[in-house]
Amino acid sequence: MRRKYREVSESRQRGSPRLDDVKLPWKSDDDGVSDDTAAAGSDTADDAATSTDTGSKGSAYTAGKGRPTPSRRESERRRGPVAPPPTTRSEARARKKELKSSMSREDKRKLSDEKRAQRNEQREKMMAGDERYLMPRDKGQVRRFTRDIVDSRRNFAGLFMPFAIVLIVVMFLPAIAVYANIVLLLFVIFMVVDAVILGRLVNRRVRERYPDTDPSQTGFRLGWYAFTRAMQMRMMRAPKPQVSPGDEV
Repeated sequence: MRRKYREVSESRQRGSPRLDDVKLPWKSDDDGVSDDTAAAGSDTADDAATSTDTGSKGSAYTAGKGRPTPSRRESERRRGPVAPPPTTRSEARARKKELKSSMSREDKRKLSDEKRAQRNEQREKMMAGDERYLMPRDKGQVRRFTRDIVDSRRNFAGLFMPFAIVLIVVMFLPAIAVYANIVLLLFVIFMVVDAVILGRLVNRRVRERYPDTDPSQTGFRLGWYAFTRAMQMRMMRAPKPQVSPGDEV
């Protein structure tokens, strides 16, 4: 014991920089070695972890915020309550007017061009006979077949519009105005006869082609649909004719 104290005093006299290197009486040899080894190992592990993180993620690495990124719906919900849809047309017009007033001139022009292009595209598809863009009265295979029958024959009712224009001009000539009334009466009679023939033809052909057709969709209703299309000039019919005059349907 005295020899250990003597060693401590001698080390102090020599000016030892650290007392950690000196083995104290209450410490054993194993404790000193284990403490130094653990300290050195921890320092080495920290340095290795730091170098690994820095090397893999870079110097500009930013730690995560610790919470998931909110979705768009959640973000919009946090902004405030969404206005309910308009219940009346006046309210819808007021909202539309308010929205337009808040838009710039360039945005208004862009929106107008987009709507015009959309309308033109819808009209082209409707004229081509696309079922998605047809009016309710023109939808269905029965109505398509009826249009093909009307477009495949030359109808007397198709002369109504040209005859009406000529008749209006003739009415300004007193000398032949009396004869114009007689011609008009004869024209109406022939047109009615042709309409009856067309209606019977369409209903018969539809019953043969589609025997399961609802009776409420045939008869006078279907005949009137065929007659109204036959009265229009061929170039003005909508949808456009898909067959030529004289084709087999």
